[in-house]
Amino acid sequence: MERRDFLKGAALGAGLAAASPAGAAVSDPGLPNTRPQDPADLPLITDAGERRGEMLYRNFGKTDEKISAIGMGGFHLGKSAVTDDEATRLIHAGIDRGITFMDNCWDYNQGRSEERMGIALEQNGYRNKVFLMSKMDGRTKEEALKQIEQSLRRLRTDHIDLVQHHEILRFDDPDRVFAEGGAMEGFMEAKKQGKLRYIGFTGHKDPRIHLQMLSVAQERGFHFDSCQMPLNVMDAHFRSFGHLVLPHLVREGIAPLAMKTFGDGVILKSDAPIKPIEYLHFSLNLPVSVVITGIQNQRDLDQAFEAVKTFQPMDKAKVAELLSRSKPYALEGKYELFKTSATFDGTAKNAAWLGEDVQSVKKLAPVME
Repeated sequence: MERRDFLKGAALGAGLAAASPAGAAVSDPGLPNTRPQDPADLPLITDAGERRGEMLYRNFGKTDEKISAIGMGGFHLGKSAVTDDEATRLIHAGIDRGITFMDNCWDYNQGRSEERMGIALEQNGYRNKVFLMSKMDGRTKEEALKQIEQSLRRLRTDHIDLVQHHEILRFDDPDRVFAEGGAMEGFMEAKKQGKLRYIGFTGHKDPRIHLQMLSVAQERGFHFDSCQMPLNVMDAHFRSFGHLVLPHLVREGIAPLAMKTFGDGVILKSDAPIKPIEYLHFSLNLPVSVVITGIQNQRDLDQAFEAVKTFQPMDKAKVAELLSRSKPYALEGKYELFKTSATFDGTAKNAAWLGEDVQSVKKLAPVME
């Protein structure tokens, strides 16, 4: 194509873009930019936490609760590679050394993760030493209440300290949760009954979906106690929860819960020139209440405590240097599979976990052909 033909086509295109079918002028703000210009321009910790023994302790959001800066991930404890006895040993050892935050979920390993944690916490008063969290997939009141009851039985407790709406991955999830007859009604009923203390939500797909959940909650006059999301050295470059969601949580006093530090080991497979302990240091350097990490053997447990022992707050220059080493591996989300594939989307593969549509939806659209 000759240059004059290209310019003629460009001018025609510009004319079409400048007018609507009705002839009115249209202002095009352009596509939103989800890549931060400065990856290191993140909220950074101002207080590492209260050091007691081998652990640091931080506030749970705007509450007076203190929780361990490292949380024990429930998914890994339920893996088939871990025996029942080893799971109990790891939980007890972690608590004895200072971990108080216990992560879990109704659907992890078909309930085995909660069952193992319940067995361990029931022994020798360990339940009273921890801040126990679990997550529910149900999007309806009925399904959410049923799952909460199952989790209580598996965890062998009469209450769960924090219950979160799990895998807010779709833009319609917030509307389903807050709908009449939706899961939030179930959570609020369970809270009134003393079966849970705090309410949060989780997700790993896109920070804009987290913002949608927070926006819908704000419209309904609801304030979340916590929000769980991926925060790692890759996230800072690609569809970043750290850049788009974390600042809002800090302003609103919502406890940020960090996860996917290693992406179930996938991020380590990038072979980025970063040591595993540096991954943990990066997440600890953000103003989060806890960094939840998978611990399925003694090496993992010792590494988590070593990260706490050696952690020193990093300034922006040090963060920038660390992120410069991750940048070549992070720009396309290749190693953050939870964002760019369905690999980590349990509720996408098991839609029944969400429950049926609420009655108002069934009434409006009883049959879809």
